[in-house]
Amino acid sequence: MTDTGGIDDRSFNASSYQGLLDAAKADPNITTAYLQSTTQSDYVPNINALVQRNCGIIVTVGFLMGDATQSAAKAHPTDHFAIVDYNYSPPLNNVLGLIFNTAQAGFLGGYLAAGMTKTGTVATFGGMKLPTVTIYMDGFYDGVQYYNQKHNKNVKVLGWNEKTQNGTFTGDFTDQTKGKEVTQTFIQQGADIIFPVAGNVGLGAAAAVKQNGNGVHMLWVDTDGCISAPQYCSIFISSVTKGIASAVKTVTLAAANNQFKGGNYVGTLANNGVGISPFHDFASKVPASLQSELNQIKQGIINGSIKVASPSQPTS
Repeated sequence: MTDTGGIDDRSFNASSYQGLLDAAKADPNITTAYLQSTTQSDYVPNINALVQRNCGIIVTVGFLMGDATQSAAKAHPTDHFAIVDYNYSPPLNNVLGLIFNTAQAGFLGGYLAAGMTKTGTVATFGGMKLPTVTIYMDGFYDGVQYYNQKHNKNVKVLGWNEKTQNGTFTGDFTDQTKGKEVTQTFIQQGADIIFPVAGNVGLGAAAAVKQNGNGVHMLWVDTDGCISAPQYCSIFISSVTKGIASAVKTVTLAAANNQFKGGNYVGTLANNGVGISPFHDFASKVPASLQSELNQIKQGIINGSIKVASPSQPTS
C-alpha cells in the first residue's frame, strides 16, 4: 500500500512495489496487488481493504503509516505485515519493520558532493520533516563537514543544519513545482550540487537542474536515479540509496514459504542495505582519489572507526 507519493514516485513507493514484483518473479505462486493512498485519511480504509483480501503479507510504505499499521496488526494478529521506514519498540510479532541507516549512505553522499562542488556550496531539502527524511540530511551534512575537516575546506550546506535540526521542506512528496522552485533558489544562492530527499518532488528539482545547465548537478535518493529516472541520468553524479526492493522481496518470500518472522530489520553499509550507486555518466569525472577516499570512509563506517549518527537515529 503506497503513501501519497504514488506507485511511480521513482523512490520508496516504487521500490517497495518492485520488491513485491521481484518476489513474484522468484516464486510464480505469488500474485501482487497495490492500493494507492491519495491522502493520509486513506491509510486505515486501504489497510482494512487489503486485510479483507486475505493477503499473505501486507506491505505498507512510509513513516506516516506507523500507527495505522500497528492498529491493523493488533486487530488481526494472525495476519503478516511489513512496513517500510518504520519500526516498533517493543517489536510486533506479526510486523517486520524495515528501516535503513541512511545517515551512513548520506554521509558518503555529502562527502562526494563536497569533493565535486566547484562553487563551494551544496544544498539539500526534504519533502516533509520526518525522521526518515532528516536522517538522510543529517548524514549528508556530516559528510560535508568531514570533507571540510579532512581537506581544510569550507564547503557550505544550504537547506539543512544538523545542529539546529532546521532546514528547507516543501511540505509533501508530490508537488514537483515546489521542488523546482526550491532548487532554483538554491542555484541562485550558489549551490551547484542538490540533494532532494523528497520522492516525486525531486523530479521537479531535476527539471530545474537540467534546465539550468551551467555545471549544476544532483544526487538522487532512495533508488539509483539513472535507472528510476533515466531521463535525468546526465545530471546525477550518483544516488544515495537504500535496499528497499531487496528487503521487501526477502520478507515477501519468507511469508510465502511460512518462514515469516516479525521484529525489525536495519539496512546498513555492512549488509548492503544502504549505499551510493555507481557514478554512471560521471565514472570518468569523479577523481580516482575521491573514489578511493569514499571506499576508505565506507570501510571506516563499517568497522566503527568513523562514527555516523543522527539525532533521529543515533547509531554507529
